[in-house]
Amino acid sequence: MRVSVRSVSAVAAATSIAIASYLVITFVSILGVGYSSDTASADAVVVMGAAQYDGTPSPLLESRLQNALDVYKEGRAKYIVVTGGKREGDRFTEAATSRRWLTDHAVPAEYIILEDQGRSTWESLSALPALLRGANIQSLLVSTDRWHVQRCVLSLRQLGFTAYASPTSASPLQGPNRAWGKYVKETAGVAIGRIAGFDTLLSITG
Repeated sequence: MRVSVRSVSAVAAATSIAIASYLVITFVSILGVGYSSDTASADAVVVMGAAQYDGTPSPLLESRLQNALDVYKEGRAKYIVVTGGKREGDRFTEAATSRRWLTDHAVPAEYIILEDQGRSTWESLSALPALLRGANIQSLLVSTDRWHVQRCVLSLRQLGFTAYASPTSASPLQGPNRAWGKYVKETAGVAIGRIAGFDTLLSITG
């Protein structure tokens, strides 16, 4: 059976349009979740790790911490979960730096839970089921940047948690114009993760 060049071209065009449409829908979804104003409550709020400088949070990390602190003070979460390991040569992990910032801002240490080994979003989040189920924590808010929050929420749902977005509004990387590269990367990551799973995404991207 011979397949005409016209038929192959039509299939290729239809496939390209489908992929492009899926990516556009994913991008719009990331924007929608990132700019949502969800006021849900949960058992805990998770602070996604970011750079720290010898025990001092970077502006990016501090914006996520401040957002989580606001959620905690509003009574919308009993616990704050801080995440993130360290790079070679660092003295402090992102999680330990976050904990110290929170205790300096009057959060009792017993209400702060550390995940201090992960070096990627999935590594940190996938450690949480074993870490949190003993404390009967089943629902989570996620404090991170607008461009990052949907991937985190979807990853936590894949891991069996009830998860809600709590994007920070004070990050130094705000809006598609300033964080365009982040949005492009997240669009590709969420698009793949939704189909293949976010654990598989890590094996693809490293």
